[in-house]
Amino acid sequence: MALFSKLFGGGKTPEPAMSETYKDFAITPVAQKESGGWRLTARIEKDGKEHMLIRSDVLQSKDQADEAAVAKAKQIIDEQGERLFG
Repeated sequence: MALFSKLFGGGKTPEPAMSETYKDFAITPVAQKESGGWRLTARIEKDGKEHMLIRSDVLQSKDQADEAAVAKAKQIIDEQGERLFG
């Protein structure tokens, strides 16, 4: 049965990252696995609007990528605020 799990995407699901609220924005790290590590990615949401932050940074561990994504999202919120959504 393990063969079918691998073929059809079954098996372990990655543990979802915890969302964090910062200045009324919800920040959810969404690290993406890359060949050299984990790409720094986060979803920023407020009042039904969503912005995906995707950086070129690739870090060694998922935890590092998640922490860096939250820090970068906070910086962008401080710089752009509501303008973030266009």
